[in-house]
Amino acid sequence: MEVPGEQTASEVWSRVKRRLRAELGEDIFASWFGRLELDSVVEGCAYLTVPTRFLKSWIESHYADRVLALYRSETGDVERVSIGVRSTLGRDATALRRASEAPRSASPTPTMAMPSMAGEVKSSSAAPSHEERSENGELGGAPLDSRLTFESFIVGRSNALAHAAADRIAHAQNGQAIYNPLYFHAGVGLGKTHLLHAIGHAVRAQGRRVIYLTADRFMYGFVASLKAQTSLAFKERLRGIDLLIIDDVQFIQGKQIQQEFGHTLNALIDAGRQIVIAADRPPADLENLDERVRSRLAGGLVVEVSALDEALRTSILTTRIEGLKAIHPTFEVGPNVIAYVARAITANGRDLEGAVNRLLAHATLTGSAITLETAETAIRDLVRNREPKRVKIEDIQKLVASRYNVSRSDILSERRTAAVVRPRQIAMYLSKVLTLRSLPEIGRRFGGRDHTTVLHAVRKIEKALGEDHALSDEVELLKRMLQE
Repeated sequence: MEVPGEQTASEVWSRVKRRLRAELGEDIFASWFGRLELDSVVEGCAYLTVPTRFLKSWIESHYADRVLALYRSETGDVERVSIGVRSTLGRDATALRRASEAPRSASPTPTMAMPSMAGEVKSSSAAPSHEERSENGELGGAPLDSRLTFESFIVGRSNALAHAAADRIAHAQNGQAIYNPLYFHAGVGLGKTHLLHAIGHAVRAQGRRVIYLTADRFMYGFVASLKAQTSLAFKERLRGIDLLIIDDVQFIQGKQIQQEFGHTLNALIDAGRQIVIAADRPPADLENLDERVRSRLAGGLVVEVSALDEALRTSILTTRIEGLKAIHPTFEVGPNVIAYVARAITANGRDLEGAVNRLLAHATLTGSAITLETAETAIRDLVRNREPKRVKIEDIQKLVASRYNVSRSDILSERRTAAVVRPRQIAMYLSKVLTLRSLPEIGRRFGGRDHTTVLHAVRKIEKALGEDHALSDEVELLKRMLQE
């Protein structure tokens, strides 16, 4: 629940965003500032957050001074602005500020990437090759990570269909487009990005033209071409390739950018060129995307990469440990320890990577053997972090709609009948208590409502729960259903 000071800070931030939208236009604002949120204002500093490092870097390089100038014109309480990257798992404000204020290292800290299906490395730290520079030019396609290939992808029951579809596309005879577009959707760390890179490597090895883009890079390329008045060249370059790969398509924002994305899809598909897409949810759930674009994405082959089963987790751990033994010959992990880790960590491949790194650190720094006891200590934080189920706002809306015999579109609509208002308020309340989303983000997910509407709904349901035991029992049942 917001205190008065925080409410005032939110109102100032809302005015700053309105002025940014008016100055920059709807497309540029939606592309770069639609996911910029206020975390807090402390000692004259406005702490803002974005979901990706790419957005942070772009806003700091091009718009930070403008944001600060608008803030200063609205309030004398803000003397500087700090932009940080918020975690999808959530962090408290203090930790976030420490991360954003920490001095940058002179050289990046080396990390150990898992050469397996779970190694979802978004981009390589290496500079693009000559081939990528000459192919992509001003388009700025991201480089393919050399570690993420079909050879390093570990196949199991949960990803077998996705792997088979990817392999078929990558080795299609004469480059013929099939399953077009091929659309993967999965949660974090389940291997969809690995498959995208593997397809790109295989197709590029055949001498065909490939561009791999994240949604952010696609938006950057389009907006930059508009500013430079080279949008025609941008479109021609993008449509003159053999394979277009786009990752995290759920982040594409802005009406004009979405229209161009839709035109690009149509042009490439009509020309028989292959498209591969990845997102964190199926096309029908991409509510921010234009309906025609969603329909086009759903028209190909849609494949879910589901959670890793225990056998696959065991294979990933075994492969990763064997790979490290080539570098650290004394690194030994027994089958009983591997079995324990595979049972304990179920969320995704990145947590498995973290577990292996912790075991390696213990073995190399202490010189002692890896036992079940030491493994339990080493991965304790990973086991604890994965326990709470991540509840999605879309799941809350669907369950509440079904429970109260209304449609999800009714909950998102402007209808204000009693039969719709109460379920909508309950869904907003559950979204606040069961997810890590901010009030503004919840408002956007409920038909573009203001955060004050969400706050009113939350307070109203909280008050009703203390007075109506039947409603309290009903809401508790909904919580259990969502968390099971």
